[in-house]
Amino acid sequence: MRPYGPRRRQMERQPRTSAINVIWISLILSSLFVAMFTGRMEEVTKTSFESAKKAVELAIGLVGAMALWLGLARIAEEAGLMDAISRALRPVMGRLFPDVPPGHPAMGAMVMNLSANIMGLGNAATPLGIKAMQELDRLNPKKGEATDAMCLFLAINTSSVTLLPLGVIAVRSSAGASDPSGILLPSVLATVISTTVAILSAKILARLYRRMEGALTEGVAEASPPRPDSGESTRTDSMGQGSRGWRRWSIPVFLAVFLVGMTAEGVRRLSAGQGPTGALSALTNWLIPLLMGLLVVYGISRRVAVYESVCEGAKEGFQVALRIIPFLVAILVAIGMFRASGALDLLTRASAPLTYLIGMPPETVPMALVRPLSGSGAFGIMSDIVARAPDSMAAFVASVMQGSTDTTFYILAVYFGSVQVTRVRYSVVAGLLADAAGILASVLMGRLFY
Repeated sequence: MRPYGPRRRQMERQPRTSAINVIWISLILSSLFVAMFTGRMEEVTKTSFESAKKAVELAIGLVGAMALWLGLARIAEEAGLMDAISRALRPVMGRLFPDVPPGHPAMGAMVMNLSANIMGLGNAATPLGIKAMQELDRLNPKKGEATDAMCLFLAINTSSVTLLPLGVIAVRSSAGASDPSGILLPSVLATVISTTVAILSAKILARLYRRMEGALTEGVAEASPPRPDSGESTRTDSMGQGSRGWRRWSIPVFLAVFLVGMTAEGVRRLSAGQGPTGALSALTNWLIPLLMGLLVVYGISRRVAVYESVCEGAKEGFQVALRIIPFLVAILVAIGMFRASGALDLLTRASAPLTYLIGMPPETVPMALVRPLSGSGAFGIMSDIVARAPDSMAAFVASVMQGSTDTTFYILAVYFGSVQVTRVRYSVVAGLLADAAGILASVLMGRLFY
């Protein structure tokens, strides 16, 4: 029976509690409760201040990367590259994100973010993801509340679409693993599974959420997303006219020169006895400069004022990095207190029977629990497991897990914090389902390929 009268109006005025609010409260209160019995209240107190300090340092450390890559993204936007990418991938992206109008800059920004993730360019992927979230927020009729497109985009990012886990391979190589790159195919298969689950769960949850929301508001129609403003981009129609010659040969020449350089570097490392792993790590060193150079050359070919565009985008990046500080402080403090209180250790021991049933090596249980909470913590656990026994089953599964899942709460805090979204709707649930799928897939692939 639906409420009516004053009670109903009062319920409609009160915002519904979001999932991230429940999780944050649970982390804080459970940390305090467990610390009472474990005698770690002093550690919890110290960690709360240290985590707050680290959150600010992390945000300030992101200022440079944000300024650089949002500046380069501004070149791509003004040169029309995002529009071109959107048109090329309209059949696929249009089905995934039907609420985003065709040709909107958000499409190109999302594709650039996903491409950077696929190549393992984490430093570039985060600023490009923030750029995509800002573009999606321009279509948001309810500021401060995540749209379906935002939730799906975040779920895909939390599923870790990385196809080249070069950092994990480097750790395995330095630890002396007999086949450092043996995790490549299992990681790809696991991340495909986690990404598929992320997309399906976000789509299903979107329908369920709309039904619940419609029942609560009794069918009150939401405002339709506004069409993209044609004046948002500073690129004019005349820009790039007369530059067809540039576009014909500048990009191919640049790519050819880079390809020769990358090949020479790979051959040099092979001749130096570094093996295929050394040649593969050289690829990482060349990918980011390659992407930067491509954006600059494309901007020049379209007669974009490259330097001015970078500076304008950099200003925006600086403001974004400062805007996410409160969100990072809140989530990192809660996570730090949860670990310092011993609650994570209790959760690890409590989940041992379940992990035994699914065949997960006991050493990887802490990593599976830490991975959605702390990227650096999970990487440290993985590195420790690999260093102790580089060719063990636990090291193999931990490596696949690191390459096929991502830090859900960090991504949520940074991406939603950049656009001041506090009501995240079902995005946390979709992200955690993707994490669970990635962890289970990592165990399965470890059993199959080890």
